[in-house]
This record gives sequence, structure tokens and C-alpha cells, in this order.
Amino acid sequence: MKEPQIFKRSTKLMGNRFELSVVAGDEKWANEKIDAGIDEIKRIEKLLTTFSDDSETNQINHNAGIAPVVVSRETFDLIKRSIRISEVTQGAFDITYGSVDKKLWNFDQNMTSLPDKDTAKQMVRLINFKNIVLDDKKCTVFLRETGMRIGFGGIGKGYAAERAKQIMKQEGVTSGVVNASGDLNAWGLQPNGKKWTIGIANPDSTHEIFSYMDITDLAVATSGNYEKFIMVDGKKYSHTINPLTGLPVIGIKSVTIITTNAEIADAMATPVMIMGIKTGLHMINQMKHIEAIIIDDNNRLYTSKNINIKQ
Repeated sequence: MKEPQIFKRSTKLMGNRFELSVVAGDEKWANEKIDAGIDEIKRIEKLLTTFSDDSETNQINHNAGIAPVVVSRETFDLIKRSIRISEVTQGAFDITYGSVDKKLWNFDQNMTSLPDKDTAKQMVRLINFKNIVLDDKKCTVFLRETGMRIGFGGIGKGYAAERAKQIMKQEGVTSGVVNASGDLNAWGLQPNGKKWTIGIANPDSTHEIFSYMDITDLAVATSGNYEKFIMVDGKKYSHTINPLTGLPVIGIKSVTIITTNAEIADAMATPVMIMGIKTGLHMINQMKHIEAIIIDDNNRLYTSKNINIKQ
């Protein structure tokens, strides 16, 4: 058997760049396992996409206010878990965010002013996870109001990364990384026997590293305002919209979540950003096996109670 090394492959899926890495002594074997991981992500993309009329997500959306839709148990359970996260975050995470009118929130350079508060509030009227009706026996999903839409942008790629990891582990991969555009999970050790070193991007320059962590059997996700934002009167407004007010989040540049599951890491990063430093960290500190790192607009670093990072 050859010396183990890291075999990697990148591909664009679910609108994101996924990079799958496998530690193995045999390249052909490693590529087969990476194929299995990619096939799983493609399967989930088909299930959750809003770009295909026949996806379960779009069937639910088309029937909003009309009738319940029978879905696969997998989609049903993901929606159920999403609602649980909405409850924990008091609505800061909400998969019915798809109801927001994109015309009013177009984060390009043409946008030079914010909508007034009343218009914003009107926009988010349809965002309400409490209006998702689940029937466990019939495995149906119903959106109570016409015009409501769900979308898995805040949890889907984390779920896909988690599933790809599970499939690769079942296939015998004892060490690897699934990285979905910075939301990643890592398990096992590098060929040199050390944990995986991951970098947290500097919000002011995404090609630079703000800090490092060594991890194994953990997932990490970052939500930041540095990817999409607008400047209005010299103030930066992130593309992250508070579903309760309809207005963009200010004050935080990035939130990084570290936990044991990529789906939860992905889903919790944005709500902490929306809740703000004090409330967000208070919530994280009440939960088990989850930590957060927050960088505010003045580059101050805040962490939950069990974090140890190197800068």
C-alpha cells in the first residue's frame, strides 16, 4: 500500500463551489469515493432546487394557499428540522424567506437607498415559519398563505455537505473534508497524523486569513457581509435581511459557527448575525456542542465561552 496522501476534487453544485478531499493510498479508490460524495450532493440539489419546476420545493411553493403537497420523508424531515431551528432562533432563521420580493432587495451597485420601514415590514409579511403546516402521517407540507415560498439557501448546502460526508464514511473513507464554499466538515486526520487546519477568512480581504483552528470530526460555517452588500450614505448594509423587520443587518462583519454537524453549522450562522452579538452569543452559550466566533464592524473579535483560536 502506498503512503496515504490527500486527493481533492472541486466542482460547482447547488450554486456553490464544493471541494471534496479524501485521505488514501490509492488514487483510483479515492476518486471512486469522491464520485460517491458528488453523486449524493447532485441528488440533494435535485430534491431541493427552486430552479426546476418539478422539484419538491417548487411543488410546495406553487401550491401555497391552495393545497398540501405530498413530499419525500427526506424533504419533510429537513423542513421539520428547519422549523425547530426557527423556534430556537425566535424566527431569525426562517426557510419562508423566499417570500421576500427580490425586486426590492437587489444587492447590486444600482441600489442607493433603503426601502422605508413600512415598505420593508410589508415585504416580510409572508415570512412566517408558523404558517408551514406539516402532516406527519400523510407526509404533506402546506404553506397557509398564497405567495409564500420556502427555500433552503440557509441550510441546504450544509445538509448536502453532511450527507456527502456520511456517504463517503460508509464507503470506507476514514479521513476527509467536504468544503461547500467555506462551509465545511472534516473528519479523521491528515496524512501526517495532525488535525485539519482551517482558516477563517478576514472579512475585509477574503483571500487573507483572520485566524486558524485545528479541527477533526467538526463542521464549520461562516456567514459574512463581505460577499454581498451595498453602501448607503457611507454605511455598509449586508445582504442578510432580518426576517422580522425586512431590513439588512448592520454591526457584524462575519459569524463563524463550529459544531458537530454541517447542517446545523450552516443554519445557525445567519441567525446569530441577525440576533446580534449579545443575544446571539447568549443563545449559543445555552446550547451544547456548538461555538461561535463573531467579528464586528470595528474588527473586534467575540467568541462563545469554549473557543480557543490562534491569530
